[in-house]
Amino acid sequence: MGLSDIAAELETTTTEQRPRRVSTVDDTGVSLRERFETHADALPCAPADAERVVETHGSGTSVGTSAREAGVAPVTAAKVLHCCGEAGVNPLTPEARRIVRDWLDGQLSRTDALTLTQATASEFALATYIETHDPIEPLVEAVEGALTDRTDAAVAKRDSLAETMSSVTDLQF
Repeated sequence: MGLSDIAAELETTTTEQRPRRVSTVDDTGVSLRERFETHADALPCAPADAERVVETHGSGTSVGTSAREAGVAPVTAAKVLHCCGEAGVNPLTPEARRIVRDWLDGQLSRTDALTLTQATASEFALATYIETHDPIEPLVEAVEGALTDRTDAAVAKRDSLAETMSSVTDLQF
């Protein structure tokens, strides 16, 4: 079987692609921008920027690219996506997230928590934001399906592999 035969078979299996865009479950005629404006005080950026982040990320781009498109910092874009129910924006492993929760509960110093998580300051700050802010339910419903479908598999894969990653505490004798 030559390359042309393989290419011919691939061509027949990839004849159409599913369009990626933000879908809304709102049938009252309220736009996504209006939903964001309703919750402007709880968002880490302007509603127009938040809308742009969600639309860009919902079309399949990375958090960084979505942030650049909206003109906001990548950490801000990740915070917006978290507010909308995106599960895949936490940069830390499950074990590192537990360490952040221990720090928030006062069981560890911040220095110890940073050392144990091996996170950068911005990763640690984002993980702290995620642990201390719940998603905004009306916004989760407004973008339902557009964000969660594309990352559920990625989050499940990362979490299932978490046990294979070593931690600082694994090195203790």
